[in-house]
This record gives sequence, C-alpha cells and structure tokens, in this order.
Amino acid sequence: MAQTTRVLIVDDEPVGRDTLEALLTSQGYGLLFAGDGPEALALAGEYKPDLILLDVMMPDMDGFEVCRRLRADPSLAEIPVIMVTALDDRDSRLRGIEAGADDFITKPYDRAELRTRVRTIARLDRYRRLWAERTRLEWVVEQAADGYLFLGEADEVLFANPQARTYLGLHSSATEAANGEREAASLSFLDLATKEYRCEPQEAWMSWRTASIAGAQPIRYLVRPESATAAAFWLRVDLLDTTSTASAQRMIRLHDVTAEVTQQRDMRGFHEMLHHKLKTPFTVILGSLELLQKSASKSASSGMGVLPAMALASAKRLYGAFEDVLRYLDAAGLAQQGSRFALGELESIVAEISSSLSIQSVRVLCPHELATRSLLLSRRAVEVILWELLENSAKFHPIQSPAVEVAVLPHDTEQVCLRVTDNGVTISPEHLGRVWTPYYQGEKYFTGEAKGMGLGLPTVAAFVWEVGGACQISNREDGAGVVVELTIPTGGG
Repeated sequence: MAQTTRVLIVDDEPVGRDTLEALLTSQGYGLLFAGDGPEALALAGEYKPDLILLDVMMPDMDGFEVCRRLRADPSLAEIPVIMVTALDDRDSRLRGIEAGADDFITKPYDRAELRTRVRTIARLDRYRRLWAERTRLEWVVEQAADGYLFLGEADEVLFANPQARTYLGLHSSATEAANGEREAASLSFLDLATKEYRCEPQEAWMSWRTASIAGAQPIRYLVRPESATAAAFWLRVDLLDTTSTASAQRMIRLHDVTAEVTQQRDMRGFHEMLHHKLKTPFTVILGSLELLQKSASKSASSGMGVLPAMALASAKRLYGAFEDVLRYLDAAGLAQQGSRFALGELESIVAEISSSLSIQSVRVLCPHELATRSLLLSRRAVEVILWELLENSAKFHPIQSPAVEVAVLPHDTEQVCLRVTDNGVTISPEHLGRVWTPYYQGEKYFTGEAKGMGLGLPTVAAFVWEVGGACQISNREDGAGVVVELTIPTGGG
C-alpha cells in the first residue's frame, strides 16, 4: 500500500494555514499544522514529515531560525523545507539558503505553482530516501555472511554477492568481477550449483521453480560430499519472494549449516554417556517390569493386574525412542568410517535385522553381477540404514507384520540403487516431501503419540547424502505401502 506524503504547515496566521490546507487537502497529502517555531520543531521531531512548508515572518522564532534548528538536528536535517515568504529581496533569499531552505514560494503565490513545487519536492525526497535505503541494503548484502542471489525469469543469475560467488566458485576479486558476472549470467543457478553440490532432498528440488514461496517451504540443501581432503559441506537454500508488478525475480539465500548438521550428529561424548548411564538402567527396569507383569497376571484378582502391563508398554516405548536417538547420534562420522560394505553380505545382514525386528516376510534380491560390488559406506552405516528402513516398515504396518522386499538394482557404472518396498501404509503427498526432515512426524496435530522420534529417515539421508548419493520415497503404485530408493556410490568389486 502506498504511503501518504506527510506535509507540516507552519504559519502563525490561521488564515495562512487554512489557505494551504484548502490547496493541499484535495491532493491526498496528510497535513500537520503548527502556529509557531517551537511547535513546528516539536511536531517535526515527533512525526518526521516528508515536507515542511515554513512561513518566514513569525514572532519570537522566525522561519530562518526554525530552518537552522532543523538542519542542526541529524534526525530532521534531510527533511525538505519550502519557505513561504512575502519577502522577495535578494538578501532574504540568501538568508534562507544559508539557513538550509530547499525552495522558496513568494506571497501572494500562484496556486498551481505551489502545488507543483510541493509535488516535485516531495517526489524528489521520496526518490532520495529510496536510493538511501537501496544503498544501505546493498552494503548489508555485500557484507553479509550468507550468500544472496537474484535470479531472472529463466533462473539466470542477475546478481550474486561476494559470499554467494565464493560458494558457487565464481570469480570474486575486483579484477575478475566482470568475468564472474558474465559467467554467472550465462548459466542458470542449478547449472552453477550442481558443478560442486548435490541438490537434496531431490523431491524438494523437482518443483522448486514453480513452487509457491508463500507459507512453509520444504527444506532444500546443497551438499558437497565428503572427499579425501575435505569434510562434507552443507548449504541450506531459502527462496525469498521479490515478485512485483515490474519484475518476476527470485532472491535466494545460501546459508552455511555445516556446523548445525555436524553438531546434530557429532556428539560422541554425549552418545557414550547415554550408552553407559542410561542403557543399563533401562535394561534393569524392563526386566523387572516383565517379571512383575508375569507375577501380577498370575496372582492379581482385580484390575490392578493391568498396571504392570501398562508400565512395561510405556517403558518399552521410551526405550525405543532412546534407541532412535542413539542411532541418530551414532551416525556421526560412520558414513565412510571403516571398510566399504560388500553387497554380497546384504542378505545375511537383512536376515539378522529382520529376526531382531520379528519381520517374517522379507525377500532379498541382489543379482550376482552387483553382489561383487562394494558400497561407498561402512558396514555399520549400512546396518543402521537397513535397521531404520525395516523398522519403519514394521512400525507403520497396520498389524506390524509387513512383507518387505530389499533389492539391489543397477544404476550406472559408479552407483547402484538400493530399493526397499513394503506393503504398509500410504503416505500423503504433503508428508512425502518432508520425511527427510529431522523430528518431523506425520501428525495432523502434535500429540506425541506418533511412533518413533522422526529421526529414522533423516539418519538414512545423512549417510547417503554425505557420500554423494540420493534418496527418494514414493507410494507404491500397485497397492498400499511405500518404496524407498537410495542411490549409493560404489567402489567396484
């Protein structure tokens, strides 16, 4: 909504104030009135008007003195001042200029001229303020720790601040800036980003050009996988809507979240403390409650016999949440820690995990030519990934008895696809796009009753993304259930 231009009229004569009010009210200005110099200074300090029409001939404090005091106040010094005076001599104008006046109108004034002068000065002051705001914004963006980019209609980079140029590997020195701008303008944002990064989660990036920016957005990352010489590097990508009637630009912020992502999982000391301080008491509590339940079920003749069973169920649920957190913390540094996982061992690991989770129907498909290859993941990382996927299959099946298929499919010479399919529940499109977000659970209202901690799939994704892989999840087309596909780099045979 356009802001109304505010004009302060200063005149000790009521007729002078009334005349200017009659001339300017119809022009849509917001008008303020002062009858003397002190009142004018007070109103100017309180309302910061866009323009002051200042009568020169006033008792006690004339217009020249009011103007000088305005210019001496840093908060009021830039307000345009038009002096309205009956004095038409050269000396009076020079005094006005020395006092800081921007323009003069001589009484009796031409009404059309006065309106034009006011409109022109107000417009120029608005442009000056916009330019000052733009200068301040440009300085902030140039100095910002985050990367900022403006994209055109074809996603071409129109502007990139120094940090964005650093993140995207563009020229950033003064002598190379022009070349860098030409390089950026010749490529789309994704062309530049995918030179060094992977776009994760892929589902969130598939419709990012057409997705509405209003409301909650899916989390989008640019991930530079871990290498022999550098740790994994994470950028969160936020889209900021700058659409106007004059342009259709998008602004992107690149925020380094490597420390946050690492901190979420790099808590080895805390992890060890949880193992030693909490796991043993949990084991004792669960064992004791199981014995108490058995004893109560044999001897209790009243409803009191259900209390041990309720306590045991709650303790098991609490212990399950505790183990979810431990596995998430345990993911820190395990992606490539240890020897690579040979796909020929897949069937034995799946069988072991299925037995622990009491899943009866599990089929493993791994062609011989793929079984000779090794994943660019440690054995422990693969164990955690399979545990999370199979546990989800059991946990969210209507009767906790899913039929699961774990298959290894060819992808290309450097990657394979690990696909896990179950026959459990169907997930809504809204939830499909957010399952990789830590602690996210598909509840309409947060009750705390949803199974698990919402850390299973984010743990899986963290492993896969950090070695340069990709994660996808979709509903089955031939019935209820979901399909999780993990594209994972391999190291050959």
